[in-house]
Amino acid sequence: MNQRFLALWNRIKAQGSAEQEFARLKTMYSEPHRFYHNLPHVDNCLTELDSARQRVQQPDLVEFAVWYHDAIYDTKAKDNEEKSAQLAYDVCLAAQLPKDFADVTRELVLATKHNVVPQGIDARVLVDVDLSILGKPSEEFDEYEKNIRREYSWVPEEQFRQGRSAILQMFLDRDSIYLTDFFKGKYESQARVNLQRSIESLR
Repeated sequence: MNQRFLALWNRIKAQGSAEQEFARLKTMYSEPHRFYHNLPHVDNCLTELDSARQRVQQPDLVEFAVWYHDAIYDTKAKDNEEKSAQLAYDVCLAAQLPKDFADVTRELVLATKHNVVPQGIDARVLVDVDLSILGKPSEEFDEYEKNIRREYSWVPEEQFRQGRSAILQMFLDRDSIYLTDFFKGKYESQARVNLQRSIESLR
């Protein structure tokens, strides 16, 4: 992953030490309370992005957003995406990237809050990439659900069950979980099976 980040840093002509920035990201994503929102999640997102790379308008920009979208992750906070977006924005400016690049990066990271449906294709692909786990084979999805529970181990069981089932139901209630035809075709049907099953077990 180190080499991939360095290659991206060079492609976008970012100034400053790519090695130093990667080391900082690695430290953040390796915090002990992270069981799902960690480097393997970023790696999976990058793989999913690669599969849809021809479909995005600014692939390097979307890839940059992938690296930062969960950089700040505190399960007791409500503003992780906002803080991650601000971090990405600050890194862009410190690396002397164009302000447009910084602005769009911030908007892309904010889109991963999944509270509104983004309009642009790049944001839609990023959101689908982030949600790709929902449509993975049942064993992989179940492992994901276990890891989310571990990240929220401080939440009492009944409270967790109610909160988690509400979140999953929100995705299930959408006309389509995925916002692009590409990911809809790839993961929609399995995601609906996984979510339904998980909601039933939580209740």
